Amino acid sequence: MKAHLSNAAYGVLDYVAYPLGMLVAAPILLRHLGSAQYGIWIVATAMVSMGGIIASGFGDANIQYVATARGREDQKVLLGAVRSMLGINLGLGTLVGLISWLLSHSIARHVIPVESDLSAACLWALRIACLMMFVRAVESVCISTQRAFERYGTAVRISILARLLSLVVGVALTYRGFGVVSIMCATGVLMLLGTLGQLVRLAQQLSVTVLLPKIDRQSIRALWGFGAFSWLQAVSGVIFSQADRLVLGISLGATVVAAYALCVQMAQPIYGIISSGLHFMFPYLSARHATMTSVELRGVILKVFTLNLVVVLVATVAVLLLGPYFLRAWMGEVIAKSATAVLSPIVWSFSLLGLSVTGYYAMLALGRVQVVTLLNIAGGAAMLLLMGLLLPFIGIRGVAAARLIYGAITLLMYVPLFRLLRGSTVRMLAVTGIEPVCEDA
Repeated sequence: MKAHLSNAAYGVLDYVAYPLGMLVAAPILLRHLGSAQYGIWIVATAMVSMGGIIASGFGDANIQYVATARGREDQKVLLGAVRSMLGINLGLGTLVGLISWLLSHSIARHVIPVESDLSAACLWALRIACLMMFVRAVESVCISTQRAFERYGTAVRISILARLLSLVVGVALTYRGFGVVSIMCATGVLMLLGTLGQLVRLAQQLSVTVLLPKIDRQSIRALWGFGAFSWLQAVSGVIFSQADRLVLGISLGATVVAAYALCVQMAQPIYGIISSGLHFMFPYLSARHATMTSVELRGVILKVFTLNLVVVLVATVAVLLLGPYFLRAWMGEVIAKSATAVLSPIVWSFSLLGLSVTGYYAMLALGRVQVVTLLNIAGGAAMLLLMGLLLPFIGIRGVAAARLIYGAITLLMYVPLFRLLRGSTVRMLAVTGIEPVCEDA
């Protein structure tokens, strides 16, 4: 129990630490950089985040495969999986970084349309971001493997230290008159050092001197079977998470987007905190499902879902009650009035999504990634379709209401999960190609 609480705490810390750090650093960076360079920094940081997610979309496959191999005490398969995952992410990181590099000139011209010193700074900041995507892809192998070992602390401590230190160094550089390019360079160096530290720690964990990439056919085949779906889900998640704001920006303008985005930012932790806090359930079930009875498996999932439900309900009530007061404090009475009108459906949409967390991790651990991916894509597609239908009639409220269908569809994953668990025999899909059978004693 202590280990699970520790992993949950580190998961939540990983989720909140850097955004809070950015929130604290933002006023200082804005004051010393100016709005234009600060905007460039925001765009470059977003590029690193999005590119890193796309390049590391096989991370869930690595967790599931490594945790399963660890549960069977198969060190050879485990090491082969990690080295193969390193090879996959090196390839994906190179590809995503190269494509982003080729697009960086066009993006820079849109961010800073007038030719000036800032346009050159923007271009170089984006190019540095492209290199950082490659580093982020390698780092994700270390993080996902440590999570498969159910040891969240080491990876999270190194990652948070590197990211928060990059903010401190960035603030210090602005005090000395340096600009956004220098901040991105310093951030890239610290990220690289943090990743090297992660690799050294992981090599020690795996009892190898040097951790080198290797293409192992069995591991690649198993990782691809799971990872192709998890990668597709990661890419679609990036698209769906930004699509609503893009639709609003094009249709109703920047002011409306600002009000809507603040409501999303306020409600998002309802899902984000429970998702990061319960992530330990994924490697835990992946490592043990082959040896647990159906009764034990159902008991674990029911306990986690109960906790899931309580946290979501408490967080939802808190945001609904306190949200309007924060909106008025942050945005003023006029903008807050329009934002308050859409706060409730946005909050409930994240609540529905938050309730799906237990089912999501359980289905992934049991190898049902296809179902999870299809439901998430179906939910996102239905949300976009409903937005298009409602926007002309009820405006921003239609976009907010359309988010509800996304969360509602993701809850459907409990239907196959219930069917899987209700019988006396639970048959799992193992990524190794072996189907372990879990039977009641």
